[in-house]
Amino acid sequence: MAGGKLSPRQKMINLMYLVFIAMLAMNMSKQVLSAFGFMNEKLTESNVSADNKNGATYASLATKASDQPDKFSHLNKEAKNVQALSQDFNAFIETMKEELTTKVEDKNNYESMDGTDAGDAYFFKGEKYTEKGTAFLDKINNYRTKVADVLAKAQKKKEFAGIISSMKTRFDTSDQKLAEGTQPWLKNRYEGFPLITTVTNLSQIQADIKTTEAEMLSAMVQGQLESDVSMSNYTTILIPEAPATLQGANFKGKIVLGRYDASLKPSKVIVNGKEITNIKDGGAILEFPAGNVGENAIKGEFIFKEGDSLIRLPIETKYAVVAKPNSAVISADKMNVVYRGVQNPITISMPGVPDNAITANAPGLRKASGLGKYVMSPGKGKTVKINVTGKLPDGTPVTSGQTFRIKSIPAPMAAIRGNQWGTIKMPKTSLQKMTISALIPDFEFDLKINVSGFSVKVPGSPTVIVKGKRFNAAAIRALGKARKGDMVTIFDVKASLVGNSGYYLKKVGGLNVQITN
Repeated sequence: MAGGKLSPRQKMINLMYLVFIAMLAMNMSKQVLSAFGFMNEKLTESNVSADNKNGATYASLATKASDQPDKFSHLNKEAKNVQALSQDFNAFIETMKEELTTKVEDKNNYESMDGTDAGDAYFFKGEKYTEKGTAFLDKINNYRTKVADVLAKAQKKKEFAGIISSMKTRFDTSDQKLAEGTQPWLKNRYEGFPLITTVTNLSQIQADIKTTEAEMLSAMVQGQLESDVSMSNYTTILIPEAPATLQGANFKGKIVLGRYDASLKPSKVIVNGKEITNIKDGGAILEFPAGNVGENAIKGEFIFKEGDSLIRLPIETKYAVVAKPNSAVISADKMNVVYRGVQNPITISMPGVPDNAITANAPGLRKASGLGKYVMSPGKGKTVKINVTGKLPDGTPVTSGQTFRIKSIPAPMAAIRGNQWGTIKMPKTSLQKMTISALIPDFEFDLKINVSGFSVKVPGSPTVIVKGKRFNAAAIRALGKARKGDMVTIFDVKASLVGNSGYYLKKVGGLNVQITN
């Protein structure tokens, strides 16, 4: 095509070929850009799902730590440390994505995000890194090191060894091997790449964070399950046939070991100085005179063989003997009111009446797991009445009821550092790094509130609207103009309940920050 003297017609044909080839290349480039954009969408959706699953596991672990501190408190503490590091790193990455795309008018038009200037200017300054590029590298290395330290010092080191290895590989920032020589990791992954690929890479890092959390939580649960099945972890449990025993009646119940293992047959059970021979489903069946009204002790030991050894587990518990009741006992686990928008735990019982002989009814009330446990989700109105009916052992019915006030969840307050709200003082260099949250001061429930945006007003500057939980580039620029003594206002916070986003929260109160320097 380039040799010899060409006719005008041949020149035109050659030119058309060049244009055609260029169009093919351009079309392929646009398709690749769109593919990265669609991949980023999937990663973002997956990250939200993973965040929800991890959040539920964190909450479950915290509940277990409260219920069984000896078994789960150390796991919960380790998990919280990793969770805090992960949330901070994830928020840092989210801020980077916002800053990189701040000039993109339509963030769904992936084909328009083909330029490399935004990413190169963000990370590189000549052959060196910018402050933000260095901060990005430091953040990755800091996360990798600190999470590894937490897991390495944890009680379950064996379960975490593989996770530490995978996590170090996942967040490795060492020089990358090329066909000839090596190249710094940041240049290898981010220099000269279209903006949409850079954003997708950052979303993948967020996915890696959530994968690390999920692997850690899974190892914690699995490790504890393996520990639970060990014979050394069995304990004696007294299960009375009824929550309480009426005066003059015989106490009925049984003592079992830990996991309710029907195949486990004890060698001998001694209770209050007498051997119990009635053993059924791994439990010792008890029946003896209840005794006086009040607390009565049961002492003895559970003996079984493990190999050539005898394992002796002490029995030391109490049971209550009460007079015949004439009314129900109803209590709200949190306070004497119930709130809309949350699951209010309610305990309902009747002394001397087994749980399966008690029925309770009220709008929004449902049975929960556990003896006497219910959950109330109140609807409209100012009050709700719970009606209870119980049947005594002799068949006599007893009815009772109690009215509870219904309140809406109080208005949240904008906050930083998790617990600072109202009017506070702070340097502007510190404020611009803060994560904006929302809390309800002195509220009985530990509600989790998600913040998706807020507005910032700096004296002398227009109001800046921010999406997310941290100051964006525009807000940081406005904050830079603030002077000592200026009162910066954070208001119009967009918030929703985690796990119940459909509930309409009251308007979030603003946060006033007086700049100290």
